[in-house]
Amino acid sequence: MGHESDWRTASTNSAYDVFSEENGYELSFVDCDNDSAKQLEAVRNFIQQGLDYIIIDPIVSTGWDAVLTECEDAGIPVIIIDRTIDDSDKYVSWVGSDFKVEGLACGEWLKAYAADKGITEINALVIEGSTGASATIGRTDGFKEIADREGWTILDSQSGDFTEAGGQEVMESYCQSYAGQFNVVICQNDNEAAGAMTAMDNAGVTYGVGGDVILVSFDANKPYVQMVMDGKINANFECNPMAAPTVAEIIQQLEAGETPEKEIYVTESWFAAEDNVATITVNGEEQDVIYVTQEVLDARPY
Repeated sequence: MGHESDWRTASTNSAYDVFSEENGYELSFVDCDNDSAKQLEAVRNFIQQGLDYIIIDPIVSTGWDAVLTECEDAGIPVIIIDRTIDDSDKYVSWVGSDFKVEGLACGEWLKAYAADKGITEINALVIEGSTGASATIGRTDGFKEIADREGWTILDSQSGDFTEAGGQEVMESYCQSYAGQFNVVICQNDNEAAGAMTAMDNAGVTYGVGGDVILVSFDANKPYVQMVMDGKINANFECNPMAAPTVAEIIQQLEAGETPEKEIYVTESWFAAEDNVATITVNGEEQDVIYVTQEVLDARPY
């Protein structure tokens, strides 16, 4: 897909680790640098090379039916990871996160946190991910569902393209346009949160535990879980990048003539800087919120 974030690096490293020569694989890897046309071209090149399996992390969720039909005609199984495809079902399995659940969890945590702190009014700014990405759509829709239900105000919602530079640029604009009007900033990945922190530092806006602004992030890469423990980020909602081991299991099933599940969700956790919200309820299911200690941080694999 690309290399725009720490999350993407962890996902890529997982693929290299799992699909190694030592593990019996020959891996062809293409970094498409967030260019969907380049990604379609890469898949077609894989078909021409006659590879045994094609794994795709789709940059955008549409425009896939033709090339997946070509994979099907060539007899090459396709496995989708991370983001989803909306206009075709011509793949064996999808492995990834429930992005809307991540957004819902963020909203439910914010509701409980605000109630505990006696905050009665939420005026939020959202820094979205890349336009058209399923992660962006799911997190946006999930958080907005809770915001609408609770009567919160979302002052603005703009794309930071999942990059630190994008997050900083959007937050700089927000600090000028909405000075003194916001008390929550939702960043849809860690790199955007880093950019937003720089912008708020430069604008003299305090954030995190004891700050003027509640700062929330997604992905929960280890350096940013450290920032949760340090109180710079109030809460961080994990997006697990380690899909490759599950993909290897799917390939083993296919090699054995078995039929894998169509959708497989990775396990994810929610992290907070304070221990005042121990659980939240998402879609009727009670889920733990992990208070970050050094022991929690040390156990993080990425």
